[in-house]
Amino acid sequence: MSNEVTIPLLPCPSIDDIVAFYGVLGFRTTYQQRKPYPCVGLEREDLNLQFFEIAGFDPEQSYGSCLVITPDIAELHRAFAAGMRAAYGKVLVSGIPRMTRPRVRKNADGLGGFSVIDPGGNWIRVFQKPATVPAPAPPPAGRLAKVLASAVVLADSKGDVAQAVRILDSALTRPQAGDDPVTHVEVLVYRAELAMALGDRETATRMLASAGHVTLNAGETERAAPAFEIAADLAAALR
Repeated sequence: MSNEVTIPLLPCPSIDDIVAFYGVLGFRTTYQQRKPYPCVGLEREDLNLQFFEIAGFDPEQSYGSCLVITPDIAELHRAFAAGMRAAYGKVLVSGIPRMTRPRVRKNADGLGGFSVIDPGGNWIRVFQKPATVPAPAPPPAGRLAKVLASAVVLADSKGDVAQAVRILDSALTRPQAGDDPVTHVEVLVYRAELAMALGDRETATRMLASAGHVTLNAGETERAAPAFEIAADLAAALR
């Protein structure tokens, strides 16, 4: 047999909250019922998700997760971010729900990915579809790049934000000659993003200020532009 379709069925405390949130991301409701149990089906182009409601369910304790493979993670992230800005005035980067940024994952052969953590605490993990079978990604070069790559795996893949914070803070308190200033900016901005995820606005503000004071030449400023774009979104969320 071929052409089978698999659709994940994920838990949540309220299908109404799920419908509202995914509507912001451009999904439409394809099916909904209240009896014999509340559940809902959602669709955005070829992306299909279904959810069932559990009274008293705690999103913080959810292990719900699924993978989404797409040929263009940047396009999908931009669409989700635009929907969030239109609905909430900002990209959600803290609490539940929230969305992480597209980043290379060393535990996924170097493919880029980002995650949406929805109102049910489910991690919708979006990965870049490789054009061919990917060769193993080369290890990141430089001390800070290695630390950043490990932190991304811990926080964005495993969901262990606290451990990612610990290794970033350890690296930031031990600056070394030869550290790439652009990577330094990226580490500071990512540390600010994780602080936001933990509700630590003071640390987020301090990290963004530090990122703005890293000395960069013209070429380095250009390379750091994506990190400063993220910093601008985080600063907006802090206001």
